[in-house]
Amino acid sequence: MRKPNVAVIYFPGNNCEEESLKAVLASGMDGKIVRWNERKGIERYDGFVIPGGWAYEDRIRAGVIAAKDPVFDIVKKEAENGKPVLGICNGAQALVECGMIPGLKKKVEMALAPNKNPFISGYYCTWVFIKVNEKKGRCAFNGFLEKNEIIPIPIAHGEGRFITVDKELINKLIKNQQIIFRYSTKDGKIEDKFPTNPNGAVYNIAAICNKKGNVLAMMPHPERASFIRQLPDIDLKNKSAGKILEMENSAPARNIFYSMKEYTEEEIL
Repeated sequence: MRKPNVAVIYFPGNNCEEESLKAVLASGMDGKIVRWNERKGIERYDGFVIPGGWAYEDRIRAGVIAAKDPVFDIVKKEAENGKPVLGICNGAQALVECGMIPGLKKKVEMALAPNKNPFISGYYCTWVFIKVNEKKGRCAFNGFLEKNEIIPIPIAHGEGRFITVDKELINKLIKNQQIIFRYSTKDGKIEDKFPTNPNGAVYNIAAICNKKGNVLAMMPHPERASFIRQLPDIDLKNKSAGKILEMENSAPARNIFYSMKEYTEEEIL
């Protein structure tokens, strides 16, 4: 069986495409950075990653201009055919702005609003913990993760607060098991307050999938927590201190990419 081949779609202003590709390759997939205007033949890829950054300088609001780009017409069509799509940070914002997430209606149902933070206004970068909120294999991106598993991972955004004016939508997402990751403490406690919830997201939401489970919008950066060397000074990293080769080993967030690989091999190839 050939390796899944993933397109990391670059928009002007992105800055995480290289790290995202490295995580894709490290998980055993093939991949390539594909410019937003190289649309011809993009449907041949087995999956897509929309990386972080500031596409089109986040003019108007985060992700909205990228969401209107014609390349998303192709990505939407391929997602409808079951191909996996992972939107990270700015990519998550674009998936929400184009209506792919949460994807219950053919319109935009949520927003990613400016962070609520008692100390910093705007952009906030730090390490947090997210908790796997749904059973293993619920979506294309948690097949290698157990429910309630805790993942150390960084955030880096100014508008990462999942919100909605639809009072029933969150209940629908919970019922549909679409809320895949939630912000938590190191020991897995869900606290709806800073710093556990670093941006004020409703229900401590860190990531949402579509109902089918093949599209995921997540604000934290798994590509920046896929290697032991990338982790902060925690026990998992300290055990490999001084061992260069061990520092290249897989960190917990890489399981998101391993899951994407497994899903693609089973469902697409």
